[in-house]
Amino acid sequence: MSKWEKLLARIHLLSGDLRFSELQKVMESYGYQLSAPKGGSSHFTFRKKGCRPITYQSMNPLKSIC
Repeated sequence: MSKWEKLLARIHLLSGDLRFSELQKVMESYGYQLSAPKGGSSHFTFRKKGCRPITYQSMNPLKSIC
């Protein structure tokens, strides 16, 4: 299994050791652009035309939102 496939599997399983930078790499590969927070917030938003925005808090490791 390639590194890319392993990373996608970790995201799919909401692995407890997923880093924000890894999520960013995958989201950008799917055409999303990262919007930096304003006013000292730690919440980043990924945006793609025609899709709903996805917001995550930049924590390492990422926490599940489910």
